[in-house]
Amino acid sequence: MKIKDLRKDFIGSLSELYNREEVESFFYILSEKYLDMRRVDIALSLDNDINDNKLSCFATAKERLLNQDPIQYIIGDTEFYGLLFKVNKNVLIPRPETEELVDWIIKNQEEKKRNRKLRIIDIGTGSGCIAISLAKNIPNSEVYAIDVSEDALEVAMLNAIDNDVKVNFIKANALELDSLEGDFDIVVSNPPYVRELEKKEIQPNVLDNEPHLALFVSDENPLIFYKKITELAKSSLTLGGLLYFEINQYLGEETKIMIQEQGYQIVNLRKDLNGNDRMIQAGLIKNNIKIYE
Repeated sequence: MKIKDLRKDFIGSLSELYNREEVESFFYILSEKYLDMRRVDIALSLDNDINDNKLSCFATAKERLLNQDPIQYIIGDTEFYGLLFKVNKNVLIPRPETEELVDWIIKNQEEKKRNRKLRIIDIGTGSGCIAISLAKNIPNSEVYAIDVSEDALEVAMLNAIDNDVKVNFIKANALELDSLEGDFDIVVSNPPYVRELEKKEIQPNVLDNEPHLALFVSDENPLIFYKKITELAKSSLTLGGLLYFEINQYLGEETKIMIQEQGYQIVNLRKDLNGNDRMIQAGLIKNNIKIYE
């Protein structure tokens, strides 16, 4: 089969489930993965033949897309903050909003000059995208990452190796911790925050494939992870230390108020590029000394 015929068949088969632009995007992502050909290469090679092995790869990917499997799980990796991360059904697919959170942390640290190691802990690390991106982009940092899922930690460990960074991974349930066992300059978390009532807003490819353990919380106690992590961070933040969260866009003010009630005098709520409340940065004032910058 020629490339032009494969493309026509692929787009036609998926056109009822996805819009054309999305299907074309899938085709070119798969072409780069299976054929090592970019979009421009495809345009110049439409009459080239494809061997049966490659055709089989496309056929399998097409069937998985018809079942609404995420393209990232199909190819096995995704890009995040300029780095490549392995992903599978044991971890959430990193989102652009999380990149914004990582960028906020990195840019904030670039403004500061430190002579000592910066100690960072990422709670609920999943694929390790936050912890690894911070380790890669913040010089002289010592990074720790916690997750309750052993399967997720296996993925994160491979990602740390692939991206040539050292991260200290810990298997633990954040809700059961009494302390973070150490002092940290940055505590960051993107915990589960989608309420059960919001499931109707979730696309089927997410709802049916990504790990619910990392996504959902009860309607009755949607801030359960935020409350616990805020408490843990309060006793572990160093002088000048900061707490960062990715948050539920519908619970921005509620999350901010909860953090303030825990004793954090400086709480900044930030919107993402789509205009949704998405991130929080919090700092403390101790003994009348402002340690937030």
